[in-house]
Amino acid sequence: MLTVDPRRSLLLVVDFQSRLMPAIDQGAAALKNAGRLIEMADLVGIPIVFTEQNARSLGATVDELPTAKGRLIHKMTFDAVRQPGFLDAIPADKAIVVAGCEAHVCVQQTVLGLLDAGRELYVVRDALGSRHPENKETAIRRMERHGAEIVTTEMVIFEWLETAEHPRFREAIALIK
Repeated sequence: MLTVDPRRSLLLVVDFQSRLMPAIDQGAAALKNAGRLIEMADLVGIPIVFTEQNARSLGATVDELPTAKGRLIHKMTFDAVRQPGFLDAIPADKAIVVAGCEAHVCVQQTVLGLLDAGRELYVVRDALGSRHPENKETAIRRMERHGAEIVTTEMVIFEWLETAEHPRFREAIALIK
């Protein structure tokens, strides 16, 4: 399927951590969009998985993103796929929608690892962050070249809704206004 199927989706939120976010270029925008995706996933019953990279050094996920709405996986590997047990949390039949930091490190390596494992990936460009814009843009091009679909927050929200008759339509629209 070319659109993001809400019945087969999983939201993966990678490493929006407290000590990392102050250094992220346009981090507030990426964080806001990740929050919108989390709220939308919660509204329509899409499972959410959060990761934290070396939380002892980088801190926990920022308070603005409610990890209680999903499963939290701690990792030391940049590619979460290499973390024991990670793939067990990502069912093989799910289309994975990805937001996170840093786009060119943990996000990219995890996306490439998931693609290598045969997974369907949608990378949300406006919910990604890196310290330097050129790293983010290069990572986006690389992930796309290897098979990830590049999407935006609004694209995902409307694809998860599928119709203006969705019972949560008004709540979803409020997320993007």
